[in-house]
Amino acid sequence: MEIEIYPYTVNKRFALTISRGTSSQNQNLAVGITADNITGWGEAVPFSIGSQVQSIDQITTALQAFIPHLAAYHPLQRQSIDSLINKHQLPSAVMAAIDLALYDWLGKSVGLPLWQLWGLDRAKIVPISVTVGINTPTGARARIRGWLELFDARFLKIKLGNPLGIGADREMMLAVKAEMPDAKLTVDANGGWNLADAILMSQWLADLGVEYLEQPLARGDEARLGELKQKSPLPIFADESCFTSRDIPELVGRVDGINIKLMKAGGLTEAMRMIHTARAHGLQVMFGCYSDTVLANTAAAQLSPLADYLDLDSHLNLIDDPFAGAKLIDGKLIPGDLPGLGVVRIS
Repeated sequence: MEIEIYPYTVNKRFALTISRGTSSQNQNLAVGITADNITGWGEAVPFSIGSQVQSIDQITTALQAFIPHLAAYHPLQRQSIDSLINKHQLPSAVMAAIDLALYDWLGKSVGLPLWQLWGLDRAKIVPISVTVGINTPTGARARIRGWLELFDARFLKIKLGNPLGIGADREMMLAVKAEMPDAKLTVDANGGWNLADAILMSQWLADLGVEYLEQPLARGDEARLGELKQKSPLPIFADESCFTSRDIPELVGRVDGINIKLMKAGGLTEAMRMIHTARAHGLQVMFGCYSDTVLANTAAAQLSPLADYLDLDSHLNLIDDPFAGAKLIDGKLIPGDLPGLGVVRIS
């Protein structure tokens, strides 16, 4: 098969600030895999979580080095390809790009979208949340109005963990509540709190009507999640603390759910494995994203009938997405009837 890579830069309508920093644009890579006159598309998106960094340079270098090894295979040789990937210990974002492209190829080869190939029901897809990054109270209210200009958003994920402390977090949350008093609210601290602050904030946020709390403590501090869970009235979801299915057993009894991101997991194959592992342990499932275009978010949407919560909004904040895919319908990101991932390259 023939493998090509296409780098591109995507720019955000609104810069996003979380506890680790601010971003206004992102450099991503598309991967095209062609065999039998069919091309499948995948995406690699850089991300950084503390010491876990996958930069665009690292992703590009790893992918270019791996392409000669992959070229001799056919897309249907998935078991052999997976063994080859594991042997080379590729960055998870590179694994995701290849995995998505191979699934896109497979769906196109049989003329079916993945959701249908897997026997899933699009009627079970829940609405997506849209993200409001760390900001001043005035800035947070303006960001909500910006979302409302795009569509009738009713489900907000609020980023907290402000470096200025939980006082600033509370001021921002009160502004959000005042701007949209009837909105469904969740909170993601991106590991920005210590245990004492997390306990205080979980209780305060519960009184404010927040539904769940995501990654309150930093990656590496998982041992304290159990104590927080005992004292928190809110369900707790792990994001940065959960990359793959291998991380899930250690989180049992410490969290109520996990956030699956294709770039962390390494693609749809591992995402499916994570779903089944989480369910076997009685945990809920959320899908999230980084600065993913509609390509990666449409890929995740193919699996979304299996999720309890969906945070697949990154492409909605892009002004120059090079792909078209899943459509926003009544607040839900719905994959269409096109085969494979259901995406089309438009630039």
